[in-house]
Amino acid sequence: MRYDESRTFNFVAGVLVGAALGAGIALLLAPQSGRRTRRQLLRAVAGAREGAGERWDELTGDVRSLVRSGRRRVKS
Repeated sequence: MRYDESRTFNFVAGVLVGAALGAGIALLLAPQSGRRTRRQLLRAVAGAREGAGERWDELTGDVRSLVRSGRRRVKS
């Protein structure tokens, strides 16, 4: 049992150290400021949200069309 706890602790410690090192390296090598990066992320999210909304509208239109077509077939 003690061996399993030790392995789990070592794994978690390794993940935390790796995450800290990765974050530090990313900050050192970042090509632009944090403010600019956040702006780009917000624009990307807004664009993705808009695109998803448009695709959702297209999908609902397609589904409505299929439902109407199915109803016509059932009635005939």
